Amino acid sequence: MPRLSWIAAAGVLAFLGLAGGAHAAAPQFKPTACAGDYKGVDLKVQCGNLIVDETRGDPKSRRISVAIAIVKASAPKPGLPPVVYLHGGPGGSALAGLPRMLKSKAAREYVAVDQDWIFIDQRGGGQSSPNLDCPGTNLTDAGPPSQKDADGVVACLKAFQAKGVNLSRYNAVEVAKDVQDLRQVLKLPMIDLFGGSYGTRIEAAIQTHAAQGVRAVVQDSPWPPEADWTVGGPAMVSTSIDIVMAKCALVAECAQRYPDLKAKLAVVAERWLAGPQTINGKTYTADDLGGYLMDASYFTAGVLPRDLWKIIQGDVSPVQEFVESRDYYSEGQFMTHLCKEEIPFEARADVAKGTEKDPVARLMVASMQRIHDVCAAIDVGPISKAEQAPVKTAIPTLFLAAEIDPGCPPELTRAASKGYEGSQVVIVTNATHGVSRSSPCVRKMIRGFFQDPTKAVDRSCLPAADEAMVFMYAG
Repeated sequence: MPRLSWIAAAGVLAFLGLAGGAHAAAPQFKPTACAGDYKGVDLKVQCGNLIVDETRGDPKSRRISVAIAIVKASAPKPGLPPVVYLHGGPGGSALAGLPRMLKSKAAREYVAVDQDWIFIDQRGGGQSSPNLDCPGTNLTDAGPPSQKDADGVVACLKAFQAKGVNLSRYNAVEVAKDVQDLRQVLKLPMIDLFGGSYGTRIEAAIQTHAAQGVRAVVQDSPWPPEADWTVGGPAMVSTSIDIVMAKCALVAECAQRYPDLKAKLAVVAERWLAGPQTINGKTYTADDLGGYLMDASYFTAGVLPRDLWKIIQGDVSPVQEFVESRDYYSEGQFMTHLCKEEIPFEARADVAKGTEKDPVARLMVASMQRIHDVCAAIDVGPISKAEQAPVKTAIPTLFLAAEIDPGCPPELTRAASKGYEGSQVVIVTNATHGVSRSSPCVRKMIRGFFQDPTKAVDRSCLPAADEAMVFMYAG
């Protein structure tokens, strides 16, 4: 799930300008200059805005803008459709980090080689307008880290409502319809989809509600509609950390440097749960430690034993770095999605279930319950049980899951894939969230799958299931 932040003011002003214009029901695509530093990018990038109704079917609807960047293939292969890239979060951005991605050697192994790739900042975030960002608040996948943050997000969303924003129209189903509108205005007979993290939840909505013209789908770190975000969420984080600590115990140097990690971490967690910790003049809470643990096991498992040992020894610099960088979501967009398609199907009281004997899991309970509190305070319109239904589709789909993933664990992928006729499931040993980011083998699979989604992907380059994990000790 991407970590990016935005300045809300520009988006709100642009949004108000759109709202004052003449209403036109048909979607439009308006080319624009690309925002961002594309110096050094040797691919052709064309940018624009998809202009659509905020509320489809309402003759009084205001118009909103969805930011688009089209990256032309370096060696286009005839017959291959463009790939639509769907970012994670919810509340992330595709365009903010696009110049950096296109300069990356890893991304160039599969992005915009044989096919054009189309990047979308989903409605409500990034360079799209409005941007439902809430400056001054913090939010992570574990939820608002304090009551102040939760109250700030509620006040922010109510302020957007007062400006006329229809919060019921910022969710996966509406993004799915935006993708179809884009396909039509660009006159694309077929498209492929690539989604990462919560972007796979958008893919599920497309495959369920708006599948026209979709040829093939890749889901990197899948999050299926039927999964529970907060109920069982603390345990998923704890399990991921347990996996890493168990792998450390199997590597001689790691085990010697960091003995008995699990028991020692449990003692630290209990101490933080007992009350705020003031260290070197700064005060930290259990929410801070829990959010850090979730974030670290998402992306930095290779240094997690080292950093856990630091915390056990009283050096909380890893937590401090995390606390100082928590503004990476468009908080309003994050919450409109969760309050529409996740939280209505979960019970606040159930968040704590199963955590009684697991202090690491308990670190996440309060912040995840605050997600429920925010959703209880805002109106996102009618809720449909269809949004929690497992996907049933025959569109060729490649699932790519990481062995270590506190948000999208592989067991969710295995269960969800049963509804995808002819799907392929790849679980990558020792990998963490966002497997295409770190695995050359997976990147090769993605490109090969899009070239011919009827063929089995080549798994010969994958690490063995018992391959030892590589850990870093310096720093």
